[in-house]
This record gives sequence, structure tokens and C-alpha cells, in this order.
Amino acid sequence: MTLNPKQTAFVFPGQGSQAVGMGSLLAKEDPIAAEVFAAADELLGYPLSQLCWEGPKETLNDTLHAQPALLTDSIAALRVFESRYPQFTPAIAAGHSLGEFTALVKAGALSFPEALKLVQERARCMQQAAEDNPGGMVAVLGLSSDDVAQICERASEMSGTGAWIANDNCPGQIVIAGVEDALTLASDLFLEKGAKKVVRLAVSIAGHSPLMQQAAKAFEEVLQSTTIQNPQITIIGNVSAQPLGSVDQIRKELHDQLISPVRWTESVQTILGSGVDTFIEMGSKSVLTGLLRRIDREATGLNLNNPESFATLAEIL
Repeated sequence: MTLNPKQTAFVFPGQGSQAVGMGSLLAKEDPIAAEVFAAADELLGYPLSQLCWEGPKETLNDTLHAQPALLTDSIAALRVFESRYPQFTPAIAAGHSLGEFTALVKAGALSFPEALKLVQERARCMQQAAEDNPGGMVAVLGLSSDDVAQICERASEMSGTGAWIANDNCPGQIVIAGVEDALTLASDLFLEKGAKKVVRLAVSIAGHSPLMQQAAKAFEEVLQSTTIQNPQITIIGNVSAQPLGSVDQIRKELHDQLISPVRWTESVQTILGSGVDTFIEMGSKSVLTGLLRRIDREATGLNLNNPESFATLAEIL
């Protein structure tokens, strides 16, 4: 197997991929990864690295910590890759929800310090919105996005509240967000429709839904004061599943993604349609690599998050 940069995309995971120990082995082996974590500690003003490497799990899973932790971990893997293969520039970058910020760093649209500040503020805005407008999220396996959308609409009407598609992750895996009453009703209706599984996610935030309007409004103020550059490589946005070509488009994307579904299936299909056949996922776990197999079995997915995975990559390159 060989890797052709023109046929390769870098992808970055979002919230839910965090795990205690993330980045620790890579930081021990490579000073460049360690430097990224040290920089994050200084920028944030607390020992994020210790939290990533040692936990506790409950604190790491908190939105305020999970989001900057995932950005930092993915950037550490990215910087190690760049130091070892400086001539390798992928054709495209994309990230799932929060991971979009890492993709923008790779594309040169955001610096790591600016991205970290944005992500920290994004997490704060989302948590505040969740406290003021409580909700949750449910994963639905085995139904089409059309069926899920119709049931969400029905449950919203029946409950007088709201439930919406939040993530279209891959065929047969949809995540919804909404108010508790609507989520409960929708869950029952999914099972009646023939869903293979309905799983309540361990989050108290109704991400990528209208319940995040307050967060989007507050975050917009921060976005407008942040320095953003035109991307140097193609970035595929979550909201449109199309390239983001300008600073204005990026600002709009980062605002809109808080209240809009993550169209990951379509994003990957857009990337595949450009001629890319290999996806390198950088960051904790291998969630996006798993989703890729469900979207297109012919595509190749690699995950980089520890020394062993980099050793495997070295054999390929």
C-alpha cells in the first residue's frame, strides 16, 4: 500500500472520542507531542495534559474539558505527523463537529492558540445553554435518516416540545437531540418502527439542535473577534457537506454547526467524490475510521493516536 497526498484526507474526531490516557504514549515518545500538551496547559491555565493522561474519567468527560482535550490530542498527533513527513500535504481536511476546529488548524485558517480559545469558549457557551435549556441525545441504529426525521417530527408534535436529527454519522446510525419528553416518545417510536437499537447518550447537552440557539448567539461574538485566515487546503464543512472557501464561510459554519446537524455521511461522500480514497484519522479512538467502513467499504481508513500506529504508518510511507 502507498499513500498519495492528492488522494488522502485528514479527518479529526469530535466529542465522545475522549478517553483517559489519550496522547500519553505519544507524548512520552515524541517531544513534539509533549510540547503541544504543555502549550495547552499554559494557554488554558490548568493541567489539561494530566487530565487527559490520568483522568478522572468523569472530569475529562465534562464538556468544558472534553472539547479542549480532544482538540489538543488531535493537534499533537498532527504535529508529530507534520514533523516526520513535512512534504505530505493532504488534499482535504474535515472534522466531525468539534473536530472541524482541528481541520481548520491543519488548513492554516486558525492557529492552535486561537482554536483552543474558541473551543474553550464554545464548550462554555454550550454548557450554559444546556443548563438554561435542558435536553439530551439519543443514538438510533438501523433506521434511515428519512424515517428518523419523520419520527422526530411526530414526537415533537405529540410532546409539544422538540426532537431533531443532530448527527447523520453513517447509513443506519443517526443521533437525535431534543427535550426529554420528545426524546422518550421518539425512542419508543423508533423501536416500533424496527430500529435495531436505541441508546441514550451520557450527555446533558442537546448539541446541533435549536436548543443551542443561546450558545450560537454567544459564540458568534467570540467568532467575530477571532483572527481567521483563508484555508490553504480544502475544508469540508459539517453543515453544508461542501467546501469552505472563505473566512466568512468559516465563521458562518462555526456558528451554524451549533444549531445544525452534522452531515457526516454526506461530507465523506463529498470527499470521496473528489477522488480521495484514503482517510487518516488523527486523535483518540477510531470512531471516524469505523464510520468510514459503513459509508464506503472500498475506502481505506487509518487511525493515528499512539507510537504503534505511527510505526505502522512508517511502514506504508
